[in-house]
Amino acid sequence: MSALDSVLIQCPYCWETLDISVDPSVVEQEYVEDCQVCCQPILLRVVFDDNLTPHVEARAENE
Repeated sequence: MSALDSVLIQCPYCWETLDISVDPSVVEQEYVEDCQVCCQPILLRVVFDDNLTPHVEARAENE
């Protein structure tokens, strides 16, 4: 079992910086998480490269 990685993203609605946790045991994932500040739904696409470095794309859910 692997630990979660912490990643900073920016909310596409209120532009606040958010700290999210991502699971490196799943190489490619897409899910919706609500902003911790404005509660809007953020579509997160997470991809881990060969070195298990996370690359996160945060978009408004309705884009």
